[in-house]
Amino acid sequence: MAEKKKDKQLSGVQKAALVLLSLGEQVASQVLKHLKTEEIKKLGLEMSNLRHIDRKVTEEVLKEFNAQFQDEEALLVTGDEYLKRLLPSAIGSDKASEVFKSIEKEKEKVPFKNLRDMDARVLANFLKTEHPQTVALVIVHLGEEKASQVLSYLPEPLQFEVITRITSLDTIPSDVIKEVDEALEQELLSMGELHQVLGGVQRAAEILNRCDRRTADRVLQALEEADAELAEKVRKLMFVFEDLVAVPDQGIRELLKEVDNKDLVIALKTASEDLKQKIFKNLSKRAAQMLEEDLAVLGPVRLSEVEEAQQRILEVTRRLEREGRIVLVSGEGGDAFV
Repeated sequence: MAEKKKDKQLSGVQKAALVLLSLGEQVASQVLKHLKTEEIKKLGLEMSNLRHIDRKVTEEVLKEFNAQFQDEEALLVTGDEYLKRLLPSAIGSDKASEVFKSIEKEKEKVPFKNLRDMDARVLANFLKTEHPQTVALVIVHLGEEKASQVLSYLPEPLQFEVITRITSLDTIPSDVIKEVDEALEQELLSMGELHQVLGGVQRAAEILNRCDRRTADRVLQALEEADAELAEKVRKLMFVFEDLVAVPDQGIRELLKEVDNKDLVIALKTASEDLKQKIFKNLSKRAAQMLEEDLAVLGPVRLSEVEEAQQRILEVTRRLEREGRIVLVSGEGGDAFV
């Protein structure tokens, strides 16, 4: 298929590649001798991707270099063929082979790469008007974590439709995937710049969740003084160690399988009696007895060490939530010795 681009749509590297294609092998090889390997790779990749170029586009580009385009026809030689003939005379056969292999590797485009780098909410908003089959095809290429995030931001009816189609997806021809990828990329370009979602209440809560408790408390207190309603929204989205008391017993048992016993002992140092009992009742009688004994003989521990142990357990908790093995219910959320 002919590739037609206006001059203003060509990048500097694309224009340089077009000029080299127009110069002829002998002259172009002399030019390449004065370039660095990385520069040759960049030019070579663009040359390899060029096919039939409109004469007017070529003329516009050559005018920038104060040259006159003489041929009345479009360039019909493919970049791949031209490059294979050109590079050996410019940099030698061995080096040319290495450069060409590198170019071929660069051309192996990862499907939906640009979409993978988008914020999940932005991507969901972009995809929600697409056909469910297209959305399903994109989502299966995102990786499980990103895919689950995008799915959660899609409208509920579309969520069901997409999952249904994913279950029936089989082998998809690579040219179909490429066609969908290119079409979506063109849509993105036509929409202009899409802004990434960097903040928001949820993001603030996630950040505070990963801070030590004293820092989080100080920030929330200051936020409450400035905007009590906003502070409450953030607090409700946070999940702190004491909120484990509201996790169903099955979830607690899943968590106890994953956490380090030493971390558990230290983390429970400042825990409420309710949380301790919650933990004890989800252990075997022998394991609960040993944990109680460890807590009884535990000496003074720095508060920072307790908070670090609690954070490590919360990290495991959040991972289990992502895996669907636990359901979280958020609540309100010089070293001291405790």
